[in-house]
Amino acid sequence: MDGFHNIEQKLEHFIRRYYLSALLKGLLLFFAIGVLYALLLLSIEHFFWLGSSGRLFLFWCVFGFEALLFYGFIFIPLAKYFKIQKGIDFETASKIVGDHFPEVKDKLLNVLQLNQQSEHTEFLLASIEQKSKNLSLIPFKSAVSFKDNLKYLWYASLPILIVFLFIIFGKQAVFTDSLKRVVNYNTAYTPPAPFEFFIMNTNLEAIENTSFTLVAKTVGKFVPESVQIIYNDGSFNLNHISRHPLVHNPKPQWRYHCQDH
Repeated sequence: MDGFHNIEQKLEHFIRRYYLSALLKGLLLFFAIGVLYALLLLSIEHFFWLGSSGRLFLFWCVFGFEALLFYGFIFIPLAKYFKIQKGIDFETASKIVGDHFPEVKDKLLNVLQLNQQSEHTEFLLASIEQKSKNLSLIPFKSAVSFKDNLKYLWYASLPILIVFLFIIFGKQAVFTDSLKRVVNYNTAYTPPAPFEFFIMNTNLEAIENTSFTLVAKTVGKFVPESVQIIYNDGSFNLNHISRHPLVHNPKPQWRYHCQDH
């Protein structure tokens, strides 16, 4: 029965290769889906600046989802590869091999079924041995090709491309800052102001007891109703003088004027 034992060993190697391929596929999908999901939730935090409970919810959503992906895509193939969990049996493996090799078809399954018969007569044993030798030259492992997993590289490259584009345009803070706030969900964070101030003066030096004009502008989605500057325990109101001529600019710009005598 050396021929049949050889068939069993080849099927055993096929099953290991089968789950090794499943593990490779799982790693690529785990990375692609997991990172895309995390980027999506981090984007939600970036736009909405959630409170502590909201960020805690996002944290557990990411952690829980990644744990499920890890279990389904990585742990199960590994467990079946090392036979911690029950995987496919020889009969199922023989059907997969038979589907891949037309010359095998049901011959391999037939040999396994013959060996399972309760009574092994000399004629039956000779038949099993002969059929096994006829199948011994078939490379069962070739029924599983690692190259079939190359298509999943495209999925894995998508989150990398997204992050790369954000870095190119200097917007990586959308993810990095959001990640920091989600991880430190107990820390209180204040959203940035909806506008920024820019001093337009090229020279801020002034002569004592002479007038000085300060010109500033704001850039942002909102325009402050009033602007003050505090200097030497005194406050000065800035007068709104004009809107930036680019009316359709998505970041409105307003100019302010303050003159100190």
